[in-house]
Amino acid sequence: MGVLRATTILFFFFLLTLPLMPIQALFIAARLPAARYLPVLYHSLVCKLLGMRVHLSGAPIAPGPTMIVSNHISWLDIPVLASVAPLSFVAKREVASWPFISWLARLQRTIFIDRTRRTAVAETRAEILARLDAKERVVLFAEGTSSDGNQVLPFKSPLFAAIEPDGGNSAANQLQTCAIVYTHIHGLPMNRQQRPAIAWYGDMDMLSHAWGVLKGGPLDVQVRFGEPIAIAEVGDRKKLAAHAFERVRFDFSQLLTARSAKAHGAPEAESAAKLPGLTDGN
Repeated sequence: MGVLRATTILFFFFLLTLPLMPIQALFIAARLPAARYLPVLYHSLVCKLLGMRVHLSGAPIAPGPTMIVSNHISWLDIPVLASVAPLSFVAKREVASWPFISWLARLQRTIFIDRTRRTAVAETRAEILARLDAKERVVLFAEGTSSDGNQVLPFKSPLFAAIEPDGGNSAANQLQTCAIVYTHIHGLPMNRQQRPAIAWYGDMDMLSHAWGVLKGGPLDVQVRFGEPIAIAEVGDRKKLAAHAFERVRFDFSQLLTARSAKAHGAPEAESAAKLPGLTDGN
């Protein structure tokens, strides 16, 4: 059944993806607003195809220019977050060379950063600020890598240099945290031993990992957004990293322990439909 499930998902994934790729490329080339909104519809369909149930909680996603700082567990994080609202992502430069994945990343209007060069952040800063000036939301996976799904790794403060207040436009922009936790498979709670099978980290081969996930079954993922805060109110990059890390780690821990709270009668995380602003496309 697992192989049949994975094969079926892949067939319909390419059936959905390939026709939309040239359309999105045209939208981007023509600088049409649809270039921001088509990916939301696309990733929502991908999540449905994968059997991903996305449960949203916390604050509504901030309107206007916002740097969203999140933990990172798997390649699944991309369709999960991109199904919520129009977003761009900051990714390592290597992704730009991956076959097929690089095309999808560019169509998502990803900002690539070369972390091996000391001048890379300064070069990327201008592109990030241009997106924020255009009142867009940009997602930064601040751990600089992905985790095993059981913890949040320390955030790398150099990555925050791109939004560090310097008396320029960045002072008017917002920072909002986001915690992601994969909690259930086939509707059953996952434990510490099961979550790393969903996570893509270390030197795992992406293709074999993706095949295993597709065979595995439908997943539930919890996504919690923190209250947005003005970047200028937090301080320099080290303070920004510390603030975001503590907020994400706290929410991550809360989501991990939600199963036991629910068993004692606590309500489940709210869905997108109950959280105004999370799917409004602002």
